[in-house]
Parts: sequence; structure tokens; C-alpha cells
Amino acid sequence: MEPESLWLGPLRKPVRLIMMAFVGLTILLYAWLVFNKIFTADAIGMHEMIRPAGRPLVTVTLFAILGSLISAGIYLSDFKGDIEPEPDGFFDIFSLILARISMILVAAVVLVMFYEVVARYLFTKPTLWANELSLWVAALIFLFAGQYAMQQRSHIRIYVIYDMMPRWMQKASDVLSVLLVLAFTFAMVWGGYNDAKTRLLRMETFGTAWDPPIPGVIKPAILFIIVLVAIQAVSNLIADWNKLPEHHSGAEVDEIEIEHIRQSLEK
Repeated sequence: MEPESLWLGPLRKPVRLIMMAFVGLTILLYAWLVFNKIFTADAIGMHEMIRPAGRPLVTVTLFAILGSLISAGIYLSDFKGDIEPEPDGFFDIFSLILARISMILVAAVVLVMFYEVVARYLFTKPTLWANELSLWVAALIFLFAGQYAMQQRSHIRIYVIYDMMPRWMQKASDVLSVLLVLAFTFAMVWGGYNDAKTRLLRMETFGTAWDPPIPGVIKPAILFIIVLVAIQAVSNLIADWNKLPEHHSGAEVDEIEIEHIRQSLEK
């Protein structure tokens, strides 16, 4: 029996079909590129995959990969994990979509590193791009993980004093925390915007043989994700405002998580 829809409702099936179409197109294009690489002298390789100018096949492939990631992220965000709380903030669904994309990217990094290990140690033909691609994708995963941690309230929090406060003081502490997050976000964007804009506009590259535009992508992405984390913090504050006071115990949390894991394994 298919789990209940979290937010897509009747749109779940069309989104799944769109995802399957994008994934199928990506697989076909990848197979075509591999075929050309084996049997054609001037085939498109990984060096050309980050330089789509004048190569419409590369552009279509990149859009297919992007479409696959976005559609898969939207579709998978409609399912709730066993230890995930119900999304109740105005920004939670968007954060879940980014989280699902980051989970897919983790699998992509594993595949890239597996390919590199096999190529290097089995066939003695190391790649020029696997290390840089792994760094590039891992940086995005790290940023998306921060967004997901904020949405799940799983970032580091110290409750020793917070649990002793009356509810009105807890609310005041929450407001102060969000204000500090917003102040930090403003300072980061104010100080880093011009540098990030410069790197993005010139697509600053990494300076290696493959030479991907890691600085030109990651520096703007840092500021972008910081803004999203700040918005998520505001969303959490609004969603938690009228909740009853909670008391936290490490032992209780562990028992709840163990029970959730036990139930998921039984399923």
C-alpha cells in the first residue's frame, strides 16, 4: 500500500511520470554519450560537459539531469521518513525538496568515487574529473544539509537552561535566536555579495585539468543557502509559537529514535 501523500495529493502521479520521463531521457543521453566516447574520435567527454557553449547535446543533457533532480526531489518530498516530524511551517516543503535532492547527490558522489577507484586501481586509468566533481557535489550536499537540519530542528541545541524557563521566556529566547540568525545572515550577505557576484558572473574556475567553475558556483550558493536557513528559522519560530512547552531528555530522544528504527525495520 502506497504511503499517504504529504502535500502533493492528486499531483503525486503526474509528478512521478514527469520524474520518470526526465530520468529516462537522462539515461538515454548518457548511453549515447558513452557510445560515442567508445566508437567516435571527437566524442563529448567530461571536459566538454561543463562547457556547453556550441554543444546542444551537452545543454540538453544538463537540463535533463537538472530536471531529474528537481522532479525527483519534489516527488520524494511527498513521503515522510519514519523519524521525521510532520512539516508544519510555511517553508518546510521547500526545505524537504532540497533535502531529497541532497540525498540523491550523496548517491551520486558514491557512484563517482566508485568509478574512480575501479578506473584507477583495476584499469590503471585514473580520471581527471572525479575528485573535483566529488568536491563540487559534496559542497552542495553540505549546504543543503544545513537547511535540512534547521527544518528538522536537529541542529545543536542546549536545553539545560531552556527547559527550566517558563513558556514566555522560551518564546523570548526563540525570538532572540532568530534575530541573531537574521543578523548573521545580513552580515554574510552584506560582506560577501560583491565577491560572490563577481565570481558568478565570470564563472571562476578551480584551476585544475578539468577546471570546473567550483568557486563561481559555491560562493553564491553559500549566500543563497544562508538566506534559506534564515527563512527556515523564521518559519520554525512561527510554527512553534503556540506549541506547548517541551522538555528534552537525551535518553528519551534515543528511545524514541530506536523505536522508530525498530518499526521501520519490521515494515
